[in-house]
Amino acid sequence: MSKENFDEMITFIYVSDLENSRMFYEEMLKFPLRLDQGSCRIVETNKGGGGLLGYCVRDQNSDSANNLIITLVTSKVDEWYEYLINNGVQVPEPPSYNQRYKIYHFFFYDPDGYKLEIQDFRDPVWYENLEK
Repeated sequence: MSKENFDEMITFIYVSDLENSRMFYEEMLKFPLRLDQGSCRIVETNKGGGGLLGYCVRDQNSDSANNLIITLVTSKVDEWYEYLINNGVQVPEPPSYNQRYKIYHFFFYDPDGYKLEIQDFRDPVWYENLEK
């Protein structure tokens, strides 16, 4: 695979109260909302959308040891999956479609145990909000 930058990067954090976090990030810090996914909200942290923060309510199935996910956004999810496994990166599961969030994605870990995700948004609202 040729070297290719990702389209965007989102840092996801888990929060205990979505409404309190919404008031803090969107009202106090004035971060504009890019996408409301119900239990997750993605906001822009600077003009032009270069920095993105996602905050999500932790569900019962979430790994409590991992409060941070670095998400790399690209349309080439399958290519990245093949590249990583062919280069010895342990990827627990192949890419799959997540109906709840309308994304195609997979997770893996860096050498220090940080959780990374490579994903493609399949929700047209993501791209509509990008063009605004």
